[in-house]
Amino acid sequence: MTWNEILGVFTKPLFQLGQTWISLATILQFVLVVCLSVLVARLTRRLLRTRVLARTKLNIGLQYAISRITGYIVLVFGLLIGLSTLGIDLTSLTVLAGALGVGIGFGLQNIVNNFVSGLIILAERPIEVGDRVEVANTAGRVVHIGARSTTILTNDNIMYIVPNSQFISERVVNWTHADPRVRFSLPVGVSYGSDPRLVERLLLEVAAANENVLKDPAPAVAFKQFGDSSLDFELRVWTANMSDRPTAFKSQLYFAIFDTFKRHDVQIPFPQRDLHVKEPVRVELTQ
Repeated sequence: MTWNEILGVFTKPLFQLGQTWISLATILQFVLVVCLSVLVARLTRRLLRTRVLARTKLNIGLQYAISRITGYIVLVFGLLIGLSTLGIDLTSLTVLAGALGVGIGFGLQNIVNNFVSGLIILAERPIEVGDRVEVANTAGRVVHIGARSTTILTNDNIMYIVPNSQFISERVVNWTHADPRVRFSLPVGVSYGSDPRLVERLLLEVAAANENVLKDPAPAVAFKQFGDSSLDFELRVWTANMSDRPTAFKSQLYFAIFDTFKRHDVQIPFPQRDLHVKEPVRVELTQ
């Protein structure tokens, strides 16, 4: 096969899109433009995050959002420029857009919903990379926000892929959105023979000795109530670096509370119930 015959195969019109005839060479050029657009978009995002935004005082979540949205813009403009360069009249794509709209309405609505939700997340930033969140019975740290889904890493080192639409339509708990400081409340019960002021002092000493407890806001102790079998207190502490490990943080404090109470002979009671047995009433029948 000669070179001219090969060129003829590639340049032979296959079908017509609007007023433009599409050939195999046109398709290959379009694929090349798409690949280059994706590559440029990725390079743009990487340069923004590592060279430009990394030198600013913006937080990591905002840097990620800016670079991601900029990448999408570069990708869209690259595709439009590529189509124009190939000689395709963009106004002739209205028929294709209409057919695509029908397909989106029937089969791709979930994908489009998640994509739009991803743009809303990046624009409004209700969650950011690094945040500790709870959504759809899943709790963990946000490690990636994509076009369709968000990746959450749990404390068990399990990756959860959550559709972006759930962050828009469902209730989301963001532990570290506006302020990394989080307050924990630990209920503690002691026996009725304990001195409440001594219990308060010991609980505050435990909080002060823990390096993960913040000094400001200061820890506090609340005398909650007279329980059925105990005096009920609540130790309230603030932390900025243990919000992603709440169980481990509480465990540290409870171990320290137990050891401290044991040294000072403060008893932690177990539930008790008083059982009163009445003697049966005897009824004598006389004839």
